[in-house]
Amino acid sequence: MSLFNFGDSVSPISGPPSALEYANDRIFRGISWASAFMVIALTAFILWEVGRQAAPAVYAYGLDFITGTEWNVNKGAFGVLPEIWGTLYSSLLALALGGLFGIAIAIFLTQDFIHHRLSLVFRTVIEMLAAIPSVVFGLWGIYILIPLLKPGAEWLHDQFGWFPLFSTDLAGPGMAPAALVLAIMILPTVAAITVDAFHRIPYKVKEAAYGMGTTRWEAILKVMVPTASSGILAALVLGFGRALGETMALAMLIGNANQISLSLFSPANTLASLLASTFPEAGQLEVQALMYAALVLLAITFLVNVLGQLVQQYTIRKFEGK
Repeated sequence: MSLFNFGDSVSPISGPPSALEYANDRIFRGISWASAFMVIALTAFILWEVGRQAAPAVYAYGLDFITGTEWNVNKGAFGVLPEIWGTLYSSLLALALGGLFGIAIAIFLTQDFIHHRLSLVFRTVIEMLAAIPSVVFGLWGIYILIPLLKPGAEWLHDQFGWFPLFSTDLAGPGMAPAALVLAIMILPTVAAITVDAFHRIPYKVKEAAYGMGTTRWEAILKVMVPTASSGILAALVLGFGRALGETMALAMLIGNANQISLSLFSPANTLASLLASTFPEAGQLEVQALMYAALVLLAITFLVNVLGQLVQQYTIRKFEGK
């Protein structure tokens, strides 16, 4: 029976929405608006609670808290500049490694280097890394990664100790093992989102590049990567945000030393690991200072996401014309 009826009855295709469809649409819109409002309200509530508890420390220490380098409860001196340095330094190192390998893996899985069924297997294995608890990564770093890095770190320090990156020896936990583990932890995020960005590009784009006489790598690096650049940047921003907030693995591997150093082998500290390691035994005064540190970490994360959005919008306008 034909769906089109030119008589008195109305076609199911051309007929107006029914009352039930109108009701379903209103319900869906209401749920969507309520969900969006709840996310905004939850974020505002978290900021309010953290800010309220941090207010005494904000009034007491001001900007000296951000520029100070000493954390001593007995003296009442609190400064988080070494933790800010450690947070940004470890996250940038992890982003450089995890971002590079994540993009390379995405190219390998999407640009016809292997059969698509095999690429699904590899992608599943990579995404399984995201399900491993961070404390397991920390234990792996302590018992396996640090002993593996020590011989190479000693050689680099002996041969190139004059260079700031190798100016100290790796005695145990330090920046290098923490950054390597952090890079592995953000790798699934970067790789998965970059793979999706490449999959959104029509295959005809690469065919057109081949038709213009490009080689395989020219098509990938000069056509596919710029076209997927907005998605790649989104992957890097999310990976960077994941690195900024990582706690347990860094608390176990970075050394928890209140110092600023360029050396990859020296111990350091981060804001997240400071919060995790200090909160259980903190008194009222230190809790207020820790809440101030949490507020600083939230501000850094917010600024990173805003900057990432601006760069992403610029990339979309430049390469996608939107």
